[in-house]
Amino acid sequence: MSNDPRALLRSAWVLHEEGKLDEADEQYRAALSAAPEDPDALHLFGVLQAQRGVLAAAARLIGRAVELSPRNANALYNLGNVLRDLHRREEALKSYDRAAAEMPGNPGVWTNRGAVLEELGRPLEALASFDRALSLEPKHVTAHYNRGNALRDLGRADEALASYRNALALAPNYAPAWDASGAVLQDARRFDDAYVAYDRAYALDPLLPYVEGWRLHAKMQLCDWANLALEIARLESNVRAGKLVAAPFMLLACSASPDLQLSGARSYADDKYPNQPALWHGENYRHDRIGVGYVSGELREQATSSLAADLFETHDRGAFEIHGFAIGPKDESPMRRRLHDGFDIFHDLAGTTSRVTAERIRSFEIDVLVNLNGYFGAEQTGIFALRPAPIQVNYLGFPGTMGASYIDYIVADPVIIPEADQKHYSEKVAYLQESYQCNDRKRRIGAPRLTRADCGLPGEGFVFCCFNGSHKLTPDSFASWMRILSNVEGAVLWLLDSHPMVKRNLSREASRLGIDPKRLVFGPMMKLEDHLARLKLADLVLDTLPHNAHTTASDALWSGVPVLTCVGSTFAGRVAASLLKGAGLPELITWSAGDYEALAVKLARERPLISGLRTKLEANRDTCPLFNTPRFARQIEAAYKAMCERQWRGLPPASFAVEAVPP
Repeated sequence: MSNDPRALLRSAWVLHEEGKLDEADEQYRAALSAAPEDPDALHLFGVLQAQRGVLAAAARLIGRAVELSPRNANALYNLGNVLRDLHRREEALKSYDRAAAEMPGNPGVWTNRGAVLEELGRPLEALASFDRALSLEPKHVTAHYNRGNALRDLGRADEALASYRNALALAPNYAPAWDASGAVLQDARRFDDAYVAYDRAYALDPLLPYVEGWRLHAKMQLCDWANLALEIARLESNVRAGKLVAAPFMLLACSASPDLQLSGARSYADDKYPNQPALWHGENYRHDRIGVGYVSGELREQATSSLAADLFETHDRGAFEIHGFAIGPKDESPMRRRLHDGFDIFHDLAGTTSRVTAERIRSFEIDVLVNLNGYFGAEQTGIFALRPAPIQVNYLGFPGTMGASYIDYIVADPVIIPEADQKHYSEKVAYLQESYQCNDRKRRIGAPRLTRADCGLPGEGFVFCCFNGSHKLTPDSFASWMRILSNVEGAVLWLLDSHPMVKRNLSREASRLGIDPKRLVFGPMMKLEDHLARLKLADLVLDTLPHNAHTTASDALWSGVPVLTCVGSTFAGRVAASLLKGAGLPELITWSAGDYEALAVKLARERPLISGLRTKLEANRDTCPLFNTPRFARQIEAAYKAMCERQWRGLPPASFAVEAVPP
C-alpha cells in the first residue's frame, strides 16, 4: 500500500463517498499518520466523525483544519454544522459568517446561518439570512421551511404558514414542513387542520422529533377518541424507550404515570435545553434584600398572570426586591400595565436572546430565579440552562417536573407531591403548608347579565359544568359524566364550545352511551370577567383525570361554584384537590371513580347539600388560604429564604417544608 499522504487521502475519500465508513476511517487515519497536519485530511476525517455522531472529535478535527487553512470555506461551513449540533451556537454562527464571506453565493451557508440565528432567538436576523438564501436559490426547500420558523417566532403566523406551503409545493413529502404547519394551525386553534398536518408528517416520518405527541394532542383537542388507548400506549412505550416523541406538556393529559413524565421531561431537557457553561460561578451575594426574578414569556393577559399578579404586588418589599423579566410580546391590556407596575423592576426583553437575558439577570445578581413557564406556552428554559442565578425554581406555569439538573426546586404542597413521590421529580421540593397555587384577590367578576336561558341551560334542572380544555376530556371521564347524567333526571352538562368537531364528537359519544345529546350544552369562550360571571349559573363543576382543572378550578371557586374532583397520581392530576383543601372544601375530594360519581349524584339529588357548599364557599372566600394572597406571599417568601440560607451555607438544594403562617 502506498504511503503517499495524498494517495491515502484520495482512497479514503472514495471509500467515504461509497459509504464504506469503517474502511474510510482506517484510510483517513493512515493519511493523518503520514501527514498529521494536512488540513484536507483533518477536515474530511472530521466530517466522517460527524456522520458517525462523534461530534466532539469532529469539532476538534475540523477546527484544527480551519486553523491551518483559515479560508477553507467548506471546512468553515462543516465546522459550523458540527458546532450547531453540539449546541455551541455562538461559535457556529461565527464559523458560518466566515464561510459566507468566502462563498457568498452558496445558499446552504445562508440557510444554516439563519437556522442557528433562529436557535439563538434572533428571528429577524434569521429571516434576512433565509431571504438571502432564497434570492440565490428560489427553490431551496429548507430555506422556505426555516423562513417559516422565523416568521412564526416573529408572530407572523399567516406568513409562516405560506412559507411552509411554499416548501411543500416544492417537496410534498417534506415531513418537517407538515409538522411545522401543524404547530401554526394548532396555535390558531384550527385543531382539525392541525391534526391533518401532524398526521401527514407522522406518516412520512414517524421518528420526526415530537410529531407523534403533537399529533395525538391535536386529536385529543378534537375529542377524537378512535384508537386512543392504543395510541397512548404506543406513545408511552416510546417515551420509556428514550425516544423524542412527546413534549412534556402534552404528556400531562394522556399519562397518569409520574415516572414516565419524569423520563419524558429529562429527554426533552437534554434535547432542547442541554446544560450550558454557567454564568453564575458560585458567588454568595448576601444583599440587604433577596433578589427574586420571575421569568415569563407571557407577562400579559394570560392565565398565569391572572393568578400571580397579586402575588407580585404583595411581596414584602422590605425583605425582597422583585424583578419581572418579560420575554414575550406585550399587549396593551390592563393586565400588562398592572404587571408593569407590580414589580420593583420590570424588564421588557421582547426579542432578546436567551443569552442576553441570562447575562442581564446575572448582572442584577438575582438570588432566586423563578421559571413561570416551564414547558408550557412561550418556554424560556434556555435562559435557565445558562444558570444565571444561584437558585432556580420551577413554579406555577408547568404542573410537573422539568427533568433538568439546573432547576433546583419545585414549589408544591403535600397534596400535590406526597413525600413518597419525590423520587419522580428531578427538583427538590419546597413544600408550602397550604395550596401551592397563588391567586388574585382582585379578579373582577363581571356584572350578571346572562341568564340560564341565555346560555341554553334549564331553569330548574341541575347544571353540571366543565370548562376544561378539550384535550383534558378523556373517554373515561366522559363515560363517568354520562353515568352521572343517567342518574340525575333533568340534569345537563355544560361544556366549552372550543371547536365544531368537539361538539359533534361528544354528542355522538353521548348518544352511544345512551344519553340524549341535547343534555350537553356548549358555551363559547369569553373574556375572563364575563366568564367568571357566567360560571355562577352552574351548580357543580366536574373535574377531569389524568389532568385536572387548574386555573379553571380556582376561577370556579372564586365565582362561588363548588368543584368535585378525584385525586390522580401526578402533579397535574392532584391540583384540584390542593385547591379544594385551600378553599376549605375537602369534602369534595374523592379518591375513586365510584366515589366521585356517587357524590356527584348525591349533591344533585339533595339540593340543600349543594346550597350548603355554596354558602360555605362564599363565607370562606375572602379568608381561606387559597385566596389570602398576603398569607400566601409570606409562605412562598419563607420558602425563598430557606433556599437562600442553604445556598449561603454552601449546602446543596434539599427538600423542605416551611412552617404554616398564622391567619
